[in-house]
Amino acid sequence: MPSHQRPAPAHPSAPDTMSEAAFRDLFRRLRDEDPDGGHRRRGALDRLTPERVVAAAAEVRCGRTVSLAAPVETRPAPDGPEPASHRMTAPTHPETATHGLDFARDRFAMQVHGDVDSHLDALCHVIFDGKLYGGVPASTVTRDGAEALNLDLVRDGIVGRGVLLDVPRLRGVPWLDPGDQVSAEDLRAAETAQETTVGPGDLLFVRVGHRLRRRTLGPWDVANARAGLHPTAMRFPAERQVSVLGSDGNSDAAPSAVAEVAFPVHVLAVNAMGLHLLDYLDLEGLADACEQQGRWRFLCVVAPLRLPAATGSPVNPIAVL
Repeated sequence: MPSHQRPAPAHPSAPDTMSEAAFRDLFRRLRDEDPDGGHRRRGALDRLTPERVVAAAAEVRCGRTVSLAAPVETRPAPDGPEPASHRMTAPTHPETATHGLDFARDRFAMQVHGDVDSHLDALCHVIFDGKLYGGVPASTVTRDGAEALNLDLVRDGIVGRGVLLDVPRLRGVPWLDPGDQVSAEDLRAAETAQETTVGPGDLLFVRVGHRLRRRTLGPWDVANARAGLHPTAMRFPAERQVSVLGSDGNSDAAPSAVAEVAFPVHVLAVNAMGLHLLDYLDLEGLADACEQQGRWRFLCVVAPLRLPAATGSPVNPIAVL
């Protein structure tokens, strides 16, 4: 039965807002409870051992591949006022293609960390109190690029077991409304309802229905209103020791639960826990495929661009079911 046809369960009470002091306490606990003390060379990706990659390949059942990325937007919208630019550079005159050899060529440019296109956040992306993950000084990020914790850490790609937790499916609705926040209890309940388990080294994907809402109702100003995780929900990926966190939003809800910190989940995930984030994915096709197969685990392959000193990259993750 499609998720929007399920009877809606009682909606859990909205998580409370957090004071800055409570947030900072949570930050310290998530950072300090890290078994390696927040000093892994590649952050949480070091949990993706060769043995876990081999085990992830065993999740393939039918060989179906599903893209987890949305098409790149090239037209302005409320959530993308500065869209990617794409222009043809050749042929310059249509008649040149009527005889002999010619080539069609084009040029592409984009704002990587926007609110509409699918992208990966490197560990150098989030600066908090003048530091990056592992206490690396923010001064290592200059106008010439990031010297440490940059995109070069994932030059060989990210391959592992992906697990999708579908929160709207759990609640019996097509999507979560802007401003709604996902709790750790929601994630545990989705795990139970889907009869799956998130474990060490997994790539965890949390669906909030952002893309379906955008396609159904049109774009909106997501900078000020979007569904996402409550900061305390980060206890769940910390307990499960995941390697990557992705969402069809950007994992952070707006308005923020912490008035003094606009992107608390980014701070906790990237800066405290060393998690690479995958933002603004499209999880609708994956959710349908998982529903059809009755399985919410799959092999996942993420291949960012080779931009060594960059803070992020457009990305097209592929799930193999």
